[in-house]
Amino acid sequence: MFATAHTVFQPFLRLGLIPQILIGIVVGVLLALFAPGVASDVSLLGQLFIAALQAVAPILVFVLVAAAISAHQKGQPTHMRPVLVLYVVGTLIAAFIAVAASFLFPTELALNAGQVDGTPPGDIFSVLRDLLLNAVANPVSALMEANFIAILAWAIGLGLTLRQASDTTRQALSDLSAAITRIVTLVIRLAPLGILGLVAGTLAESGVEALLNYAQLLAVIVGCMLFVALVSNPLLVYVTTRKNPYPLVFTCLRGSAITAFFTRSSAANIPVNLELCRRLKLDPDTYSISIPLGATINMCGAAITITVITLATTHTLGINVDFATALLLCVVSALAACGVSGVAGGSLMLIPMAASLFGIPTEVAMQAVAIGFVISVVQDSTETALNSSTDVLFTAAACQSQEAKRS
Repeated sequence: MFATAHTVFQPFLRLGLIPQILIGIVVGVLLALFAPGVASDVSLLGQLFIAALQAVAPILVFVLVAAAISAHQKGQPTHMRPVLVLYVVGTLIAAFIAVAASFLFPTELALNAGQVDGTPPGDIFSVLRDLLLNAVANPVSALMEANFIAILAWAIGLGLTLRQASDTTRQALSDLSAAITRIVTLVIRLAPLGILGLVAGTLAESGVEALLNYAQLLAVIVGCMLFVALVSNPLLVYVTTRKNPYPLVFTCLRGSAITAFFTRSSAANIPVNLELCRRLKLDPDTYSISIPLGATINMCGAAITITVITLATTHTLGINVDFATALLLCVVSALAACGVSGVAGGSLMLIPMAASLFGIPTEVAMQAVAIGFVISVVQDSTETALNSSTDVLFTAAACQSQEAKRS
């Protein structure tokens, strides 16, 4: 029986991971449309896939970063500075594009949504303070709670101190990193089944009816994200590398954005991005730090969401916003986006903070947040896909640029 099953599935197994994922998407859609009961049961596959990614990501990041830093030889070049510049510039440009689109296509909201659980931060200083406090959290708690700011801080500290350790100790850490990477590779190979379950479960539960009431808002948000993914980000890559950016752009979209779209978690997609960087033969000393860091601070999609929904709220309330004030919102949204946690819906809870710039009460802003959760099936998925794929894109661009200068 096993031999027969292997013969039947052999053509499927010979396909690459991306075609397998696309087949999983199609099967998930068909199940949701024609067998919703089965689709709800199959959704367990998606839950297991996300749980596996979220479980392995913290320990992978901790060990990989510590191993990379401890093995780094003095004088060996890294490319973190250009990566950080691209992260900051890309997020600011994304927020500016969101402002421009909001002025070109003003959107009104029906501010009668229900209450939303959660307490938004009071201001940008609260966000930055929380980031600093998270950085010095207990390392065991950080691993348990997937607090990647603290994980990075402790991994960097451990890696720096282990530079003075014996070769045997550093080799053991490197072997542990390789072993965890192999486990991650196995989890990623199960992505087609996981995404099949995610697609089937999401469509069976939510459908598309709820999205139609907010079609224009969703169109503006997704349109901005597509513009960033296909126009402004490639332009930044071209300026950095001085060569056609689109082969790299589409590679990152295929290899990172598809899984991120369905997991809806930048943190859960860290292992996928690390594997993609390995396949692209990028510098491990760079991507082992830039990818988990990007999942924390590179939030161009979140900046778009915060800006568009905030300006839609001001338009609905008849608040006159000049372009200069809107540009200030760009900066606030970009900074606030850095504090967004790598979980689904994280950016929405920062909307009240941005809305407070225009004197909008928290009670009203939370109604806009509720609308955000209604459209989050598409909005948050697209946002995560943009955020996560951009991490790899900018890392690759920086590495290729620096390598070209040395050659």
